[in-house]
Amino acid sequence: MLVLGIETSCDETGVAVYDTARGLVAHALHSQVAMHRDFGGVVPELASRDHVRRVVPLAERVLGEAGLALADLDGVAYTQGPGLAGALLVGAGVATALAYALRIPAVPVHHLEGHLLSPLLGQPRPEFPFVALLVSGGHSQLFDVAGVGRYRLLGDTLDDAAGEAFDKTAKLLGLPYPGGPALAALAEAGVPGAVKLPRPMLSSGDLDFSFSGLKTAVLTLARKEASGAAPDTLAPARKADIAREFQQAVVDVLVAKSVAALATTGRRRLVVAGGVGANRDLRARLTATVRARDGEVYFPDLAFCTDNGAMIALVGALRLAAGGAFDYSFVVRPRWDLASVAPVGV
Repeated sequence: MLVLGIETSCDETGVAVYDTARGLVAHALHSQVAMHRDFGGVVPELASRDHVRRVVPLAERVLGEAGLALADLDGVAYTQGPGLAGALLVGAGVATALAYALRIPAVPVHHLEGHLLSPLLGQPRPEFPFVALLVSGGHSQLFDVAGVGRYRLLGDTLDDAAGEAFDKTAKLLGLPYPGGPALAALAEAGVPGAVKLPRPMLSSGDLDFSFSGLKTAVLTLARKEASGAAPDTLAPARKADIAREFQQAVVDVLVAKSVAALATTGRRRLVVAGGVGANRDLRARLTATVRARDGEVYFPDLAFCTDNGAMIALVGALRLAAGGAFDYSFVVRPRWDLASVAPVGV
């Protein structure tokens, strides 16, 4: 079964073809980072307009690389939400129009379900059930995953998500957009233990997260170090020390909560997904810690940590193969709780 996947939830246009027999056949991605850099963040209207320009040429490119024609497709999957409303409408409109013209199903997909199942694109593939740590710019969540669409929320962020805290901390230190990767790169030059920051909710006794206070602690420390001046005036070496301690604090919390989730559920497998899942320190610490407990940990390939069409095509193919009922009416859902997603076949 061949499914074309279209992702347009934010600032990246992703298109891919997934085959239930062969796996990922082809994929392409256009990032808008360069366009938004001058604004220090994503401008929704510009993002939507760029998706309009990119999505059809990318679809043609992917089909060409796969050696496929439109008539070969069995379905078209698209991101229904969450995300920017205008950006979501571009992908949803193109996907449903194409599916209607071809008389094949149009399959709406939850963006976070795509991230959560993206490790299934790689080898070895994790088997159900498992615990999933979903860490991105907007989410820090732990789920108990029993199957496709069978997600039980174990822990959630109470304020800033991990990726959001990375971006905000990078901005106050004067680092370029996108801030998260820039801060992680700077952290490599920092001296371990040179400064101290708190580990929010590390011993809270639950599986929830909170990173807003950590960001505030960085601001307070940086202002003190700069003698009241703006934090971005600090010497590069001191910024690196702060970046390293900040990253270490986030990783300490994410690792501790993930291990606690495995213990609570009795699971042995941990799946990590989302943009922060590309962080090298997080990957190394989780791998070592989970394996020391005789467990298994799975990460998506780095190319599939951020938004991409492959994960949407994958979920669309899984849901279509399970016999779900789909039609050509659509709405986008800028806010959408993953725990409310229906199991396959429902």
